[in-house]
Amino acid sequence: MISENQNIEWKSNWRNEYLKWISGFANASGGTLYIGVDDSGQITGIDNSRKLLEDLPNKIRDILGIMTEVNLLEKDGKEYLEIITEPYTTPISYRGKYYYRSGSTLQELKGPALEKLLLKKMGKKWDGVPAYGFGNEDLSLLAFEIFRKNKKGQKDTN
Repeated sequence: MISENQNIEWKSNWRNEYLKWISGFANASGGTLYIGVDDSGQITGIDNSRKLLEDLPNKIRDILGIMTEVNLLEKDGKEYLEIITEPYTTPISYRGKYYYRSGSTLQELKGPALEKLLLKKMGKKWDGVPAYGFGNEDLSLLAFEIFRKNKKGQKDTN
């Protein structure tokens, strides 16, 4: 079995909190979550694999709003699940929080990191988004003059 990395996570059994990992994979570059595999990569199997195979696709769709591929695998008589999550172009949240898979860790995004993800998923950058709550009185005439002067100097040198 491949070791845990940016795109692979192992869990011994299913817990609903692992929807965070699926959200994190969807917000990053995608990934695969294996259920029934311990931290050393050994297949331990799961007893309720058939029920999870039926329940998880619906749970993921209903809670995260995305579709994943859920596969039942077997090795040495032990059944385990493979949940393959593709990267999504829209941000995916779990219970109003956004997660991101970075290295072999799961990061909850807040503040500037969350803002960066949201803008990236919308195909925008910070300087292309309107800044509400500002008026003409908040603008600096001196800053405009410096900008104009520097811009004019650039045209003359080209």
